[in-house]
Amino acid sequence: MNWIAQMPPEYAIYIPWFAWYASWIAAAAWANRTEKTPGNLRQLPYRICEFSAFFCVLAFVGRADHASPIGIRDITPATLAGGRLWHLPVNVEWALVGVAAAAFLFCWWARIHLGRFWSGFVTRKEGHRVVDTGPYAIVRHPIYTGVIAAAMATAAIKATPLSLFGVLLFIVAYLLKGGLEERFLREELGAEAYDAYRRRVPMLLPFA
Repeated sequence: MNWIAQMPPEYAIYIPWFAWYASWIAAAAWANRTEKTPGNLRQLPYRICEFSAFFCVLAFVGRADHASPIGIRDITPATLAGGRLWHLPVNVEWALVGVAAAAFLFCWWARIHLGRFWSGFVTRKEGHRVVDTGPYAIVRHPIYTGVIAAAMATAAIKATPLSLFGVLLFIVAYLLKGGLEERFLREELGAEAYDAYRRRVPMLLPFA
């Protein structure tokens, strides 16, 4: 693992993203059968925002002060996304890589706790019920919270206008998705049970 320690944080930040995404896809089959969705058209706005957010946050913008791992001089930051707005101490950047990794572990805690009710889209699964324990007792959408936290850590390292805009897009995407999901599940699972859950637990920001 010595090669990781020698890697600049702005490259290392891609490791937790890749590990999370690869493991997430591998576990996609671990879910109950979908019984109902609100329809593709109603889900289109958040899907566009979410896809754009991933692109903006993860788009590579190199630094001009060192060479890339393959020996080719990095693209000058000023040529992409307006360049870096700040430079953090390297130990702070490594701490932010750790924050991103912890955020994805939070996502996985929620994924495991949700079990076979999980879906990448807004759906009602077979046997669906309101889950309000574990990370779902902290926020109503812990997976979205984890991804936003990882995006914020990534954008703080990258420090480009594009990455910061990506964080904003993630927030918009998950406000849209969470709102649609809650309206849909309220209709499907019963207003009384879901409204009681909404009153007890904040949407995305813990302890808000």
